[in-house]
Amino acid sequence: MAEEPEGNNRLLQDVLVRPGNGTCADCGNPEPEWASLTLGVFVCQACSLLHRSIPHISRVKSVQETWDANEVELVASTGNNAAKAKYEQKVPAFYYRPIHSDCKMLREQWIRAKYERNEFEFIEKQEPYSAGYREGFLWKRGRDNGQFLSRKFILSEREGALKYFNKQDARDPKAMMKIETLNATFQPAKIGNPCGLQITYLRDNSTRNIFVYHSDAKEMVDWFNAIRAARFHYLQVAFPGASDEELVPKLTRSFMKEGFMEKTGPKHTEGFKKRWFTMDDRRLMYFKDPLDAYARGEVFIGSKENSYTVLSGLPSSTQGHHWSHGITIVTPDRKFLFACETEAEQRDWISAFQRVINRPMRPQEYAVEAHFKHKP
Repeated sequence: MAEEPEGNNRLLQDVLVRPGNGTCADCGNPEPEWASLTLGVFVCQACSLLHRSIPHISRVKSVQETWDANEVELVASTGNNAAKAKYEQKVPAFYYRPIHSDCKMLREQWIRAKYERNEFEFIEKQEPYSAGYREGFLWKRGRDNGQFLSRKFILSEREGALKYFNKQDARDPKAMMKIETLNATFQPAKIGNPCGLQITYLRDNSTRNIFVYHSDAKEMVDWFNAIRAARFHYLQVAFPGASDEELVPKLTRSFMKEGFMEKTGPKHTEGFKKRWFTMDDRRLMYFKDPLDAYARGEVFIGSKENSYTVLSGLPSSTQGHHWSHGITIVTPDRKFLFACETEAEQRDWISAFQRVINRPMRPQEYAVEAHFKHKP
């Protein structure tokens, strides 16, 4: 009988190498080391902690522990592929499936949506983000004073816009954000709230930021997926021949890189000033503060075919920078000079710039470049 636990664990290892079981059932991270005994899925350590928040649904156990025959039998009879076929059978194409690097709240709500609320087994449960219309109140950061105030938001696919109102009885919205240029990305650390969402849109070809949150995590994720649904349906009309696989990556995007750098002006004689930089696709924006509503300026980063290059270091005559790790971006019009605090930051920024410069420009990006108004 002493061999039985060892035999069970050998059987468990056989189950682990079956197709689908080699990655986390919830975030796709490789080599999961935990399993849910109640759901029959293998998950990574980070997701196992989230499963612990729904103990009435999921009971987790490490694959390193000693297993009994019944436990092995349960995961052997289910496994990740069978569980996916059940719990993810009706996930809409636009719905965001979190990955390992996403924020905790987004990953937890995906797990709750699947196993606790069964949202992807019953289409009627998807109404909050699938209906094409959503209204409710969100806490929005004030542009001037930084206070979060409750504001009414309405997302309407019919109107092609997300809008918000400063007063409850106001007839006219304070802002109309066209679905065409809308983006949303979770920014809990930057906003200082686990449900913090940064919404960006273009106004007169300049980027505008608004920062919102809701105290209820499900509400916030529903808003996020409602925005993705609206973008999906807009793009289906704009690009009628495109497949879902082509459209889904265009729904929302995370920023390529953010952080502080120093910059100087176009003459390169002014002192360097510390600014917060955000790299959003081909737009490099800089702000005085990470939570500013408007960028102080935006730089368009084209491709190498169009004479854009990134260089490590600064021209030898450069003065006035406190940070010593320089970057020069050469565009057809001028050179932009930046300085990073550390070599690691310099390396990461150069890598982000290089990825964009190495990518050929799409036809619509030439129009963006032509209209680009850089504010020095």
